[in-house]
Parts: sequence; C-alpha cells; structure tokens
Amino acid sequence: MQAIQQLRRFPAQQPLLFMLLAAVTWFLLYRSLIPASEALVAALPVERDSHLGGALQFFFYDTPKVLLLLTGIVFVMGIVHTFISPERTRAMLSGKRLGVGNAMAASLGIVTPFCSCSAVPLFIGFLQAGVPLGVTFSFLISAPMVNEVALIMLFGLFGWKVAVLYLVMGLLIAIFAGMLIGKLNMENYLEDWVRQMQNTQAAGNVGASAMPWAERIQHGFQHVREIVGKVWPYIVAGVGLGALIHGFVPEDFMASFMGKDAWWAVPAAVVLGVPMYTNAAGVIPIVQALLAKGAALGTVLAFMMSVIALSAPEMIILRKVLKPRLIATFVGVVATGILLVGYVFNLVL
Repeated sequence: MQAIQQLRRFPAQQPLLFMLLAAVTWFLLYRSLIPASEALVAALPVERDSHLGGALQFFFYDTPKVLLLLTGIVFVMGIVHTFISPERTRAMLSGKRLGVGNAMAASLGIVTPFCSCSAVPLFIGFLQAGVPLGVTFSFLISAPMVNEVALIMLFGLFGWKVAVLYLVMGLLIAIFAGMLIGKLNMENYLEDWVRQMQNTQAAGNVGASAMPWAERIQHGFQHVREIVGKVWPYIVAGVGLGALIHGFVPEDFMASFMGKDAWWAVPAAVVLGVPMYTNAAGVIPIVQALLAKGAALGTVLAFMMSVIALSAPEMIILRKVLKPRLIATFVGVVATGILLVGYVFNLVL
C-alpha cells in the first residue's frame, strides 16, 4: 500500500523525471503495436489473410494506436491549457481588424485546447469582449476542424504531407469563411440576449501563470480523464467501422462511390458527414480505411471536415445564440469551402 501511495506522489515529487519516463513508455508502447496486433490475430482461430483476419488486425492495431495518440496529445494540451486561458484568448482577439483578426483567430484555434462543445460559452465570451463576429467564426471553425488532435493523428497515420495539406486548407476555410461572414454584417441575426451582452466587457486574469509544474501535470491528467474518458467509446466505434470497411467492403465499391470519377462523390460525402456525431479521433480511423479501399483523398477529407466542422449536434448548440439565417449562412459558407477543398485535392492528387 505504501509503495502505491509513493507511486501516486511520484509525478508531483519529480515532475520532469516523470515526463521523461512517460514519454519513453509511450514511445515503446507505440512501437509494439504492430507485433502485438499480429500476435493477437495469430492466437485466434482465424486465417490472417481472410476478411475477418484483416478486420481483426486492423481493429487490434488501430484502437490502441488512436487511443495512444489521443492520450498523448490531450495530456500535452492539458498542460498547454495552464498557459493559455480563455480570458487570454479573448484579449488577444479583441480589437483586431478584419483579415488580420481572422488569420490570428484561425491560427490560434490550432493550439488552443477548446473543443466544439465549448462553442457556446466561447462565442458569448468573444462577443462580450468586443471580438468581431467574423473573427469569432474564424476561431470557431478552426478550433474543432484544424485542432491539434486532428493534425497529430493525420501525421501519425498518413505522413506529414497530408497533415500539412489539411492544415493549410483548413486554415484557408476558417479565414475566408470568417471574413465573408464579417463582410455580410449579420450581427442582427444574433439572438437578442447575446447582443444585449455585447456592451459588457469580459474581465479575466491575462497575466502569466506561476503554477508549479507538478500542478500542470495534474491538470494534464484531468484533461485526459475529461476528454479521453468521454470520447473513447466513439473511438472504438469509429475503429470498428473502419475495420469492417477495411476487411469486408470491396475496393471497387468504395472506388466507385468515393472515387475521383464520380462528380457527385464530394457533395455526397459532405451531406453524409453532417448528421454524424464524432470528433477527429473517431473519424480518422474511418478515413484511413476508406483511403485503403481506393476512395479519393479529396472526397475523404471533405467527409472528415464536414463531420468535424458541420455536425448537427454543434448546430443545435449554436442555435442557442444564433438565429436560423446566420446558422444557414455559416453552414453554407463552410460547406462551400469544404467542397472546394475536396475537388481541388481530387484534381491535383
């Protein structure tokens, strides 16, 4: 019992040593995923080259892989969260001109650990601090769609080229969609109670934090419990669906449905993605399986972007602060950008 208590106190007593050991352990676990998944399939009464064997190997490999990637990046971003507060974010964005503010807001969305479930309080806080409507939308588009989880997992699964292309196109959508919404002067389509709050300036501590590293590490653990604890069922479901696609769906079917030659594939992928409720961690295994079956990269990325940035649950939440016309404008502008990304990727790759 005493040994267990000492182990629990270890991160607080030796925070830097704990970080080093945790990084080494994470790396060793990550490197062991392929042989471990193959060993698990070999221990089962199935043929490795069969459809079921391929699906099981995909599931045994990708489930811990996605969970490891998600846990690692969420832990790091939980520590980052102790340096970047919502109040500091609002202070950085308020008073910025159209264009400059949109680029800054979209870039800030990449490194700020806010998910789409935080859209409503962040939206209110930004408006309350005097952040222009279009600038706020640039942040709200970028934060869930071009977030650190999506980028790290795209890099880990597909390489740096796909991750960079996704980053660039996602930022362009966030910047130009926010600029267009700002140009339309649609502040009157905020709900009345939100507009009444705009004259009240948000107050917050934007000074540098003096939090000790032991406390930052505890915050990282809390971030993992809150986020990974909520999304792991969606990850397992997403990997499971990806495994079924990988093992049982014929390549010709996926190529015909989501290939470059089907002009309607990109808009169909966007429409299919909107009602889905998942996040980057849950949808990327599906993306991986679709690409392996011959689906076009642009079509698959359009599907992924629509799932993350235009999900129906997020629209329901935003309805609390936006009137239907502004929501429709937001969906239309972002969907147009996603369609453009899909067609451009299919054309050049």
